Amino acid sequence: MSKIRVSAVSYTNTLPFLQGIRNSDVMNDIELSVDFPAECARKVISDESDMGIIPIAALTDLKEYHFIGDYCIGSTDYVDSVFIFSNKPIEEVETLLLDKQSRTSNGLARILLKHYWKKEVKIVTEGEADAYVLIGDRTFGKKEEVPYVYDMGHYWKELTGLPFAYAVWVSNKKLPDSFENKFNAALADGVSRPDDVIPGLPSFPNFDYHKYLNENLNYHLDADKKKAIEKYLEWFKELG
Repeated sequence: MSKIRVSAVSYTNTLPFLQGIRNSDVMNDIELSVDFPAECARKVISDESDMGIIPIAALTDLKEYHFIGDYCIGSTDYVDSVFIFSNKPIEEVETLLLDKQSRTSNGLARILLKHYWKKEVKIVTEGEADAYVLIGDRTFGKKEEVPYVYDMGHYWKELTGLPFAYAVWVSNKKLPDSFENKFNAALADGVSRPDDVIPGLPSFPNFDYHKYLNENLNYHLDADKKKAIEKYLEWFKELG
């Protein structure tokens, strides 16, 4: 069988997965590329990769998809890396600048504005705005620099009572069960020891990698996270 093309994400939140994959003999079965979330999704959608860790908004663009394994990038409340940063209180925000790197978080911001804060705002993709979406490692150490900070994992929990899954391992075709089992075991190994990825990471003011990887993030794709994905996709499709 030819090697399975796998696209992963280059953010810190994916490093536990990558360590598990790279320490497993599943590496003999795959060609691994590492990209930012939107590019990872593009590769799976265009069949440049067979599978990847896909931001959940991208599921709407796949003709078929199969969840691979029991893991995701998720949170049960505050996630500490998916934010709306704002120069004024959210109640006064009139314009929102989207983040080019993640359609899922852009959608989540719009869903929260509509269903939680009950606000209509103008969405922009360039230039200045009252507030902006920012995700991933680019948010580390930034919370003290911005007047108003809204952690979207927390507000999703407030709105729905559910945890959230930001990205899931999916394939665009059915892959062999033996491979899926081996890949899942590699993910399980990686997330069982997240602190192993911390040495050598850059330090940021007021940011704790141990807390982020062990408490803010929750890697288990359980029934409630699948419910959250369904709810998100329902609302996402209504955004137009």
